[in-house]
Amino acid sequence: MSLAVEITDTFEELRDTVARLHGELTRYELVIWTAGNVSARVPGHDLMIIKPSGVSYDELNADTMVVTDLYGEVVHGELSPSSDTAAHAYVYRHLPEVGGVVHTHSTYATAWAARGEAIPCVLTMIADEFGGEIPVGPFALIGDDSIGRGIVETLRSSRSPAVLMRNHGPFTVGRTAREAVKAAVMVEDVAKTVHIASVLGKPEPLSEKDIDRLYARYQNVYGQGEK
Repeated sequence: MSLAVEITDTFEELRDTVARLHGELTRYELVIWTAGNVSARVPGHDLMIIKPSGVSYDELNADTMVVTDLYGEVVHGELSPSSDTAAHAYVYRHLPEVGGVVHTHSTYATAWAARGEAIPCVLTMIADEFGGEIPVGPFALIGDDSIGRGIVETLRSSRSPAVLMRNHGPFTVGRTAREAVKAAVMVEDVAKTVHIASVLGKPEPLSEKDIDRLYARYQNVYGQGEK
């Protein structure tokens, strides 16, 4: 049962944003059927907004988004939240700088996760966005916050906004939900490219010095002040 929460214009705008960002997952073919999810932290509140469980992407809109606290308890919404809610909530509780979390089963990134192999930093794009290799997190079952613990433990020792959870798939984070979606799009793209490169031969990793320089430039200089 939903608990009382005042749904302000800020809530409504964020619910709409999260709903629309799910369209990017289908646009870039990162999900199939009802799998995958996007969530966002509600600024100024110990709350998050997340996709409902088992609902078609075509049926998602602001009204179907679910508001929960940071322990996964529903505070607003008529539908049950995503089965990955506990993982998202754990990330928000332990990484206060994170404002958005995304999970997909995108084909190439998930293939690396199935092998339990980090994606090596052999491309400037990987250095730019991920600051080094894209790490592998431990295997964990859905149902409690075990996946969240694995995500946090792995990302705390990495600059990467993405982690490949072993035998499961990629989770990405960002300062906003949009940034987390961007990371999800990019991790699939580089996973595919590095796979193809590995089939053709042995890709050469970038040096740590070059990785640091590329990462610093991309994070602090590139673009128009927004990633």
